[in-house]
Amino acid sequence: METKKIKMPFGIKGERIEEVEREVPLSEPDAWPVNESLKQVGKSVKRLDAVAKVTGSAKYTSDIQLPGMLIGKMLNSDRPSATILSMDTSAAESLAGVYGIHIMKNEEKGEFPIIRYAGQPIAAVAALTEDIAEEAVDLIKVNYQEKPFVVDMELAMKPEAPIVYDAPVEQKASEGGEEIEEGLKVIGNVRGPNVGQPRGEIEKGFEAADVVLEHTYKTQVQTHNSLESHGMVVDWRFDGVTIYASTQGTQGVRDEFAELFDLPKSKVRVIVEFMGGGFGAKHGLGTHGQAAGYLAKKTGRPVKVMASRKEEQTSQGNRPNSIQRLKIGVKKNGDLTAIEQEAYGTAGVGLGAGVGGVAQSLYSCPNFQTRQYDVFTHAGPGAAWRAPGAVQGIFGLEQMMDELAESIDMDPLKLRDKADPSRVRKAARKMGAERFDWSRRKPKASDNGPIKRGIGMAQSSWWRVYNYNATVEVKLLRDGALEVRSGVQDIGTGTKTILAQVVAEEFGLNTEDINVRIGDTLFPDAPGSGGSQVTASITPAARNAAFQVKLKLFEKVADMLEVKASTLTMEDGKIYSTEDTAKSMSFLDAVAKLPVSQIVATESRSAEYDGDYLHWDLGSAQFAELSVDTETGFIKVDKIVAAHSCGRPINPLQVESQINGGIIQGTSYALYEDRILDRNTGHMVNHSLDTYKTTYGVDIPDIDIVLMEGYNAKSSTDAYGIGEPANIATAAAIANAVYNAIGVRIREIPITPDKVLKALNKV
Repeated sequence: METKKIKMPFGIKGERIEEVEREVPLSEPDAWPVNESLKQVGKSVKRLDAVAKVTGSAKYTSDIQLPGMLIGKMLNSDRPSATILSMDTSAAESLAGVYGIHIMKNEEKGEFPIIRYAGQPIAAVAALTEDIAEEAVDLIKVNYQEKPFVVDMELAMKPEAPIVYDAPVEQKASEGGEEIEEGLKVIGNVRGPNVGQPRGEIEKGFEAADVVLEHTYKTQVQTHNSLESHGMVVDWRFDGVTIYASTQGTQGVRDEFAELFDLPKSKVRVIVEFMGGGFGAKHGLGTHGQAAGYLAKKTGRPVKVMASRKEEQTSQGNRPNSIQRLKIGVKKNGDLTAIEQEAYGTAGVGLGAGVGGVAQSLYSCPNFQTRQYDVFTHAGPGAAWRAPGAVQGIFGLEQMMDELAESIDMDPLKLRDKADPSRVRKAARKMGAERFDWSRRKPKASDNGPIKRGIGMAQSSWWRVYNYNATVEVKLLRDGALEVRSGVQDIGTGTKTILAQVVAEEFGLNTEDINVRIGDTLFPDAPGSGGSQVTASITPAARNAAFQVKLKLFEKVADMLEVKASTLTMEDGKIYSTEDTAKSMSFLDAVAKLPVSQIVATESRSAEYDGDYLHWDLGSAQFAELSVDTETGFIKVDKIVAAHSCGRPINPLQVESQINGGIIQGTSYALYEDRILDRNTGHMVNHSLDTYKTTYGVDIPDIDIVLMEGYNAKSSTDAYGIGEPANIATAAAIANAVYNAIGVRIREIPITPDKVLKALNKV
């Protein structure tokens, strides 16, 4: 591959920005300058789909109506553990308006599924209306042989606990970023340990410490609660299959459907023009997609299957809980000497309940050891949930860092400055602390009276994730239309808009001049929206494709203007020669004179310019201010200051929107959300949105964002995602602020009023 050397900005605005040299593919453009020198990128441009969304003209999966379409409904087990002896569908089949029934048998063995949790889908019905489908579901008679079950993780760990699986279990990770180690042994319901990458000699590390602390931290199961439920419409009537899906990955749905039904991928088309949230749970075909596929094939008619709110809560994913023991040694000067971690979590009948790699990677420590275990319970499967593992891991680690700082009489910020090598997080701590005014932090429990105020902070890290499988086609037509095409989906984060901004910047046009067509597997493949990988993956591909189209256009225009193509540039809708500005013509005149009807280029994501490896430089520092009523136990989070970096911000307003959402979800995780399963029945007792407590408008704190503009000289756009980092640090910052307010450490979330009163010995 031919290469060239270019100069690129490197550093953080407000700190220091310098130039570094990178060797890049010859086919890629030169570096953009910093955002203030650009006209479209780095600007808070209005979303391309804003009007469609606010006027209601945007069509989501549940809005799809096709001629002859049937409505599908699921039959879910009301037993948490059982064997199905028989299933009688005759009454349902004879009901007028019922067109098809699918029983979710093991396709290879033809056996009924083993029931492992209450709410497990076992059959589906397709009928003319939703009411008929629901009535038919009620008419299906299932004969169960019930078995013992366990839904409490700590009880499931006991040797005498009922077993969820009687054979080794493996599971593929989704594109959401969860970590699932293969080949781990299972004893009873406990699978593991995953030991990560240990380093050093742990015992010698503790011997070298001046202070060694050991504490246990607990986090709860959190459900996703996307406004749009899981669901798909499958149309199998023509030469192939068309699927309208509420999904975070068009390609993943296509590939799973093609494999399940033994079809060429070219025969499966997946479309998601608008999607109402996923947070990690909507990767792949899922049970509702499978049911819609089978029913559509059997009936010969399109079938829509959308999950109910109860099904969302019980069977469509959740963030696993954790019980994590941390033991950390520190010297009086703030040097960490050893970190030992042991963690247990349950993803129900699934895997991926670890606490991530933050304890290993966030701070410099020569000696590290972790043991992470999955515990099976008779509960619905976990799924990736916006920074899987890291949110749980940071809750424990960042509280422990505050406890260590107190033990050596050091300010928590100074301890982090000592132990954290990241230049990005160092800048985030500095900028956030200045905006928040950290200097006003008082000793713990300083306030008189029942209302006590406190402040605290925590920080986060996440990988710079990108995917080679990110391809964009840019097409320029003779009438001046400029179109961007990719199979990548916009799950509400603004992907359509940033693609338009990138291409508009390259062509010297306005964002609204660009037509973006994405979310369709007829277009080039792209990764699923998970792990904060989309922006880093798709924007360089888009810019590189636009650059190639521009070069081809310049070759044509050079002949018209009688100049060298290498001297041409374009801005504000005008093409001109940098050597003779009088040699110019408008963009529209130029394309109208093209000898061909279109110019097309397709490009994929290339490797990072400075080496192809994972980075942990994405991160944040968040500062929380709150009040605690020591008579009622009620906590009111008043303010969060969040300093975040995601490389070059393409659209600052959209980045801030992501951070706002992460903080709101983190506040909800810290104080309110908790899936509650009845130990006697195995059923979730708070499965509706009026019983599953989340943040309401009155609970949302004042959010002040310090958006750090960072340059890392790694790709042609140097942009990365913010979805995961925005959600990680909030709960830990709130927990540290609660301690500062009342002087008692609460190491378990949600931090509810009863926990506060119990900590204060008032109950």
